[in-house]
Amino acid sequence: MKSEPADPLVEAFLDHLAHQRRLSPRTIDAYRKDLAHFSSWNRQQGKLAWPDLRQSDIRRYAAAENRRGLSATSLRRRLSALRTFFRYLMLEGKIQENPARGVRTPKVRAKLPAVLEVDQMERLLSVESGTPLEIRDLAMMELAYSCGLRLAELISIDLNDLDRRDAMLEVTGKGAKTRRLPVGSKALEAVDRWLKVRHRLAAPEEPALFVSKRGRRISARTVQHRLEQHARHRQAVRHLHPHLLRHSFASHLLESSGDLRAVQELLGHADIGTTQIYTHLDFQHLARVYDATHPRAKRGKKKK
Repeated sequence: MKSEPADPLVEAFLDHLAHQRRLSPRTIDAYRKDLAHFSSWNRQQGKLAWPDLRQSDIRRYAAAENRRGLSATSLRRRLSALRTFFRYLMLEGKIQENPARGVRTPKVRAKLPAVLEVDQMERLLSVESGTPLEIRDLAMMELAYSCGLRLAELISIDLNDLDRRDAMLEVTGKGAKTRRLPVGSKALEAVDRWLKVRHRLAAPEEPALFVSKRGRRISARTVQHRLEQHARHRQAVRHLHPHLLRHSFASHLLESSGDLRAVQELLGHADIGTTQIYTHLDFQHLARVYDATHPRAKRGKKKK
């Protein structure tokens, strides 16, 4: 089957995302696929040129995908990709109006992330570590939970990113934005223990803080595997993954402080709306406490 020639406007947009906005290859690939889906539909309709598309065309596309059974989440993502692309074309002077603007998207019920209770976290991290790999794993978990790190941020940390004297860590997050984060005492202690044995594994001149048994920067898949293994051996959590530590960090911090803006900054969220999901988690926790402890909240069995 002969593939379609590359669209120069789409390719220029993707190049803009890579070099101007400095988005990750994975994000750029997602934009490419979403725009390709629309282009495929557009070809079936007669292949209108990008400047000739109108809001009615985007509405028809959304309706067609909805009828086809595309999930609300996927449809919202595709329309978002189109809006971003058309916004780029406006900045480049290729079109006058954004035809995807104002196209309503189906509502998506927010799926609340799973979090660990504080006592679960204590059981998970209060362990004796003996081998260099176990010491490294505990240091990774303590640091990820202490700072609310994304997996990509955790594995990209270099030795000189951590200021142990001031207990501060500098990380590079989404969009190549850097932020400085305070590091808790438990995490510092765990990292110090790791640094004492790191030389047994690390290759000479390797800058990464966390390395694999091969001596080079640890991979995302290795971190995921080691965390799952750690939780399984200790029967602490059914499924442990790096983002669970980040979610727990955000939920526990918000529960204690109530400072949504501070949590937003620590997590590196560009939009506070992303952080607000943790207020729902906090409310759920309070509701469970209320139901379990308030004498008038306890529900008895209905009399037959």
